[in-house]
Parts: sequence; structure tokens; C-alpha cells
Amino acid sequence: MSTAPYDPALPARVRLFAVVFALLAALALPAGALQTNDDEPAGPSQEELDQMFAPLALYPDELLSQVLMASTYPLELVEAARFAKANPDLEGDALTKALEEKDWDPSVKSLVNFPDVLKSLDDQLEWTRKIGDAFLADQKAVLDTVQKLRSKAKEAGNLESTEEMTVTTEPSAESETKEIIVIESAKPDVVYVPVYDPVVVYGTWWWPAYPPPVYYRPPYYRPGIFVTFGVGFAMGAAWGYAWGGCSWRRSSVNINVNRNVNINANIDRNRYKTQVGGGRGESTWQHDPKHRKGVEYKDRATAKKFEGKSRADAQRARESYRGRANADRESLSRARSEGRIDSQGRSRERADRGDRSSSTRSRSQGSNERSRDRSGSRSNERSKSRSSTRSSGRSGAFTGHRGSHSSSRASSRGKASRSRSGGRAARGGRGR
Repeated sequence: MSTAPYDPALPARVRLFAVVFALLAALALPAGALQTNDDEPAGPSQEELDQMFAPLALYPDELLSQVLMASTYPLELVEAARFAKANPDLEGDALTKALEEKDWDPSVKSLVNFPDVLKSLDDQLEWTRKIGDAFLADQKAVLDTVQKLRSKAKEAGNLESTEEMTVTTEPSAESETKEIIVIESAKPDVVYVPVYDPVVVYGTWWWPAYPPPVYYRPPYYRPGIFVTFGVGFAMGAAWGYAWGGCSWRRSSVNINVNRNVNINANIDRNRYKTQVGGGRGESTWQHDPKHRKGVEYKDRATAKKFEGKSRADAQRARESYRGRANADRESLSRARSEGRIDSQGRSRERADRGDRSSSTRSRSQGSNERSRDRSGSRSNERSKSRSSTRSSGRSGAFTGHRGSHSSSRASSRGKASRSRSGGRAARGGRGR
């Protein structure tokens, strides 16, 4: 029985063939099959959507739409929450005038009139960002999730009309058997915020690995009651900027600046009309990147759509900066260890030149100081000598002057004495 001769090059050819085959197979894959973490799908899973929107799904449509829009501007929400905390007693016309001075999006201004809602969004900022990211990525998926959660609450017997809100149903455009659940305020000029436990109100939760969060419960929350309400909030200050509503059939949010035109006269609606619907004041909501104020978008697709930066890009930029900084530090440390630079980061040659220059300056300064000392000493000696000479001269002049006066006075006295003697002798001769 004959066998083929052993070919040592065969294994290498086999390995090369395997590599080429793998490359060709990779090129034949669909475009999305080789996704990386940086190119992850824009939207979250349905489990995450149900978990995320459970605390919001039972809000009245008007309030829900404002939360959805405002959540895409997380930094402005933080600023608004600080403003509300610093001005707890500001309300009505005074609140509206103060809000007119802010450059926030109208949806953010609207939420200032709902301090409990605003506090919840601010306290749980990561949750708020996820809401905004999901809404920017797929509005239809978000609104469908809200309808699903409302149906669950209704099936559990925990969603019905009350004195504070009205619950109605409409046929869906997608299916005759599917209905749309609409929640509205019972009073046209007041909005009540429902408070409920999402773990209970929807019945048995269907995603054990994704339980609904329970964030903020205001003081008026009453355990054991499925849905409770606090104090109603007037729509004037809250809704005068841009009335929001959910268009369930079109899976979008609508804005109407003109809806409550007679409620609050302190709002310059003409300014907002120019921003909505080409001056009509009514349109489908569109995200405004300028109110994002530099906050990164979740993924590249959304960032590209709004000409912003994704979180992955921002993270790479930060890592690149840290990498350059680390490289600079390592280079500096290596140069120090090799003696090429000193402890202050100067090159050794420059440091030596600086030390020599400093030493030269020190010697020059010392020489100058000694020269000034010697010059000062000689100057002082000359000054003392001149002072002594002037003093001696003045003393001699004064003494000579005083001597001449004394001689003059003595001569005068001698003349006077001789004159008196001569007089007496004359009188004596006449008497004889």
C-alpha cells in the first residue's frame, strides 16, 4: 500500500486558506452584523422601556408631553430645579415674569409650575437622561410603551376617571380591537399630578429582571391607594409658553402656543410663534439642539442627526486627552531619571546656565555693594572735613569781630576820660 509523500508546506497553506475564507465571510455579512459598542442600536429594549416609563405613563397627556420634551434638555432641567428651590414662594404672574427672563426651552419653563415633578426629574438625573434619549431615538416606541402601560393599569382595575382626571378611549388607527387610552385633566384650567406606586398599579410585573423604579413620593402620597393626587396647578404659568399634547395616532407630540392665549398676558407669545410652525404657533415638536447646551447624545446616529457629539465620541476625546497627559508625564519622569531635567522641569543645561548666570549676578551685586560702601565712606569723610573747616572759620571770624568791638569800646572810654580830665583842668585854671 503506497502513501502520498509528506508535504511540510501543506499545513501553512491550510492556515492561509482559513484566514482568507474568514475575511471573505466577514465581508459578506450584513452591515449591522459587525456592530461595536460605539455603534450600538439607538433605542433601548422593550424591557427597559417598560421599566423606564412606568412612573410616568399615568400622567395626563398635557403633563406627559412636557416631561418628554423637557427630558431632552437635562442641563436646563437642573437649572430650573435650582431656580424653583431658590424661589419657592414665586407663583402666578410674578413667576411668569421671572421665567420670561430665562432662555430655557418652553417645556422646561412649564415644569417649573410643578415642583414635585421637577424635583423628581432633577434628583434622578440619569433616569431623566434615559427618558430623553429614548424619546429622541424613537418617539413611536415610547408612546406605544405608554399605551401598553395604561392598558395594564386599566386591566388591573387601577385606571379610571376621577374628580381630578378624565380617562377615555379611542379606536386605534392600527387595529379595530386596539384602543388608545387618553388621560386629561378634569378641569380645563387646572392640572393634577397623579402619584402612584408603579410596582402595584400595573398588576403583577411582567419583567422580573427589570422591576419598575420608585423614585419620589411627595408628602401627600397615601400608601394603599393606587392613584392619589395633590394640589392642582393652574395652567396659566405652566402652559402659556407652549401647550403640549400627545398625538397618539401619529406617534408624536404637538405644540400649540395659541391654545391659552387669554390666560396669561405676561407671556410674549409672538416670540415663541416664530419658533413654532413657521410663525403659526402650532406644529409637531422638534428637538432644538441649542437647548441641549453641550450635553452629549447617547449614540452617534442621534448626535449626527442634531449635529452634536455622542457620549462615545466624548469618551474617546477624554481618553485621548488623558493618554497625551500620561505620555507627557512619563516623558517628564524619564527625563528626570536620566538627569536631563531638574526637579522644576528645566533642562539640565539651561538650569546650569541659569545657576551660573545667577552666581555671576550675585557676585556683581556684591561688588557693587562694596563699591557703594567705599564710595559712601569717602564721601562721608570729605563731608566731615568740609564741615569742620567751615565751623572753624566761622568761630575765628566771630572771635575777631568780637575783639575789634572790645578795642573800639576801650578806645572810646580812654578818649572820654581824657576829655573829662582836660575839662576839669581848665575850670581849675580859671578859678585861680
